[in-house]
Amino acid sequence: MMRRIARAALVVVLAVAGAMHFTWGRRGFRLAVPDAVPRATGLSKDQVVLWSGAVEIGLAAALTGAAARARVGGSASALRRVGTIVAVFFVTVFPGNIHHWRSGRSVPGLDTDAKRFARLFLQPVLVAWALWSTREPARR
Repeated sequence: MMRRIARAALVVVLAVAGAMHFTWGRRGFRLAVPDAVPRATGLSKDQVVLWSGAVEIGLAAALTGAAARARVGGSASALRRVGTIVAVFFVTVFPGNIHHWRSGRSVPGLDTDAKRFARLFLQPVLVAWALWSTREPARR
């Protein structure tokens, strides 16, 4: 039951964060994009933000679908795979968190160096959350 609640909360976090990439959070997310990403991808920082927001919304949808299939007797392995993909996504955006902290640029909610530094420690929590909430507990 706790994993199901945690999974639902993760879906909300992903969907809201994804929507923020298209709305009021867009400027702040652009500040977090390391300069190397546009050079490596050929995308502008704004395009990176929009694509990553779309990926987050897609991950929320995939997680919802995989959880629904697992609940009705489908494969729990699909749910684990989606959870692993979400965790990998959280790892891949971590350089943006580091860049944002090092740049010292303020955005709503992250307007001090201490807050930007503390945000770095949220990323491992998100990775663990994605993995834990998409695994079924061991049967005893």
